[in-house]
Amino acid sequence: KEATFDAGKKVINEGEDGDYLFVIETGSLDCTKIIDGQEKVVKTCQVGDVFGELALLYNCPRAASVTAKEHCVCWQLDRESFTHIVKDAAVKRREKYESFLKNVALISSIDPYERSQIADCLQCESFKKGEVVVKQGEGGDKFYIVEEGELYATKDGSKVMDYKAGQYFGELALMKNEPRAASVTVSSDACKVLTMSRASFNRVLGPLHHILERSAVEAYK
Repeated sequence: KEATFDAGKKVINEGEDGDYLFVIETGSLDCTKIIDGQEKVVKTCQVGDVFGELALLYNCPRAASVTAKEHCVCWQLDRESFTHIVKDAAVKRREKYESFLKNVALISSIDPYERSQIADCLQCESFKKGEVVVKQGEGGDKFYIVEEGELYATKDGSKVMDYKAGQYFGELALMKNEPRAASVTVSSDACKVLTMSRASFNRVLGPLHHILERSAVEAYK
């Protein structure tokens, strides 16, 4: 059913039980968590985003508070309807990616809530041997994590790095807003990569930028 919220209205309270998820039709809302005794914004939800699903997926208390930044119109879905429509598919997809992300060195150490946010941002893309996934000098709007297969990076025609499952690439262009520093080509017969858009990358991996930048500089220098 439709639900409207005025600016400043707290829709969800961290730690409480939850029986609904929400899909945003208009407006935006801030997700906040208590970190080191202070309430901090961890994500801003925009039109088309879903929030409140974690409590329904895992029968756990609300993982964060959500407050309307402006007048919002949302569609509210109750637990029973959610279970029948999307829970099984959503759980399987999220569990698959969360399990995989635990083996990605950069992401394995962050807390489960943040890892679930990353899992929800990922899209799978497939490539064949010899295909160029990113090309040196071109603009970049995606971050990549290798799910299956192998690839290699070349800079100015020279091979500089190999990639296998669990490794990532494409971060430098997004962090520095610069052209791609190297080309990346598929070396195995087939390859699957998990991609994340620039907006999602900045939102969910922002706290890890210093680690990403240091690793990227070492790899491509």
